[in-house]
Amino acid sequence: MFTSRMSKIEVTTALMALMLGSSALVATAADGVPYENWTSGVKKHDVVSLPGRHVMHAYYALDTESPDGRYVLYYTSGTKSGEEGDLRILERKTGKETIIAEHIQTEDAHRAACQQWANGGKTIVYHDCRGGKWVVVAVDLATLKQKVLAEDRQLGFGATASIYAPLYGCHWNPGPHRDLEFVNVETGEIKTILTADAIVGKYAEWTQKRFGGARLSVCFPWISPDGKKVFCKVGKPGWGNSYRGMHVSDRDGKVIYDIEKREFTRLSMNWGHPSWTPDSTAIFEKGNFAMNVTTGKTVLFGRSPTDHPTLAPDGKVFASDGKESKKEKEWVVIVGKAVPAKSSQDSAAYTIIDKFDNNQGAASWRRNHPHPVFSADGKRLYYNVNDGPWTRLVVAEAGDGTSHQP
Repeated sequence: MFTSRMSKIEVTTALMALMLGSSALVATAADGVPYENWTSGVKKHDVVSLPGRHVMHAYYALDTESPDGRYVLYYTSGTKSGEEGDLRILERKTGKETIIAEHIQTEDAHRAACQQWANGGKTIVYHDCRGGKWVVVAVDLATLKQKVLAEDRQLGFGATASIYAPLYGCHWNPGPHRDLEFVNVETGEIKTILTADAIVGKYAEWTQKRFGGARLSVCFPWISPDGKKVFCKVGKPGWGNSYRGMHVSDRDGKVIYDIEKREFTRLSMNWGHPSWTPDSTAIFEKGNFAMNVTTGKTVLFGRSPTDHPTLAPDGKVFASDGKESKKEKEWVVIVGKAVPAKSSQDSAAYTIIDKFDNNQGAASWRRNHPHPVFSADGKRLYYNVNDGPWTRLVVAEAGDGTSHQP
């Protein structure tokens, strides 16, 4: 059985209209492909074959492809753990591979170097631990020249179109960098967006109950696609020197903040593997539901395997990874219809794109997951596979829909 945290949701006609009207959840820049194209004729293959190396992308809502579809960005490692490696781009048309950064030390294989596109695809940003100091680095795509943007910080999850990348202090020990900052990836200018003390001031009752009177910090910020909003997790650092282990910091909640209006939008007390909807109005979460950040209202897309869910750029289909049941050992990657369910017991319309043992691959202390993510045009789906000694980055290409023609 599939589990859902939205077991008592009632989806009304008004809510459907609010969340999934003619323009809702739809990004204006992408046409995408219909769900039916994912049900047959899908072609899957490794993005690149590198014997003796792990190949992986970063996360389930960080674009693997450049926004123009020309390049694929990925991390590779020849170590068993997958925690030391390099960054590469592959030109899709020619198959030419270029190493753009070497000797990278990651926190784990879960997010790799948190590599991502920024500045409309003109810049690649990542973080690295150099001589024990964490740095955030920008690579200019045209020249491949690198620039250190910030020290003693890590990189959050940015918006591909934005010239800004989100920064936060290391979650286990942020030192003086407890706040959310944005850095201009071209100039290196850093500005504070939201302070940890402001969060405590706004949500004092919750932070006191959840974390006590400890000094807190911002961690894992995520900029909305339109660049006007951000959400982040709240962390209680352990203030130690090691980043390995699940208890080096205590992290929880989801603070949603309107950058443009400079005001808090709301607090959600659960993290839930969230990702922004393409139109920046809602957050799509584990449990297969979207929450409107302004109204707090939710819509459920039906029950399905759900661990790291994300919507296609047109908002009409979703992808996720997970297990079909608790008894299953294998993971699945699915694509489903982003259509409101009539009740919390209804299943979503979805199709299994891939199924595999995900218990091998990079042996990092924190392993990576498939983390499926769509290309900017919605026609391809990228995900990690750990079914052998070396992690593989796979791309599934949607069918052309001809099998559904009358």
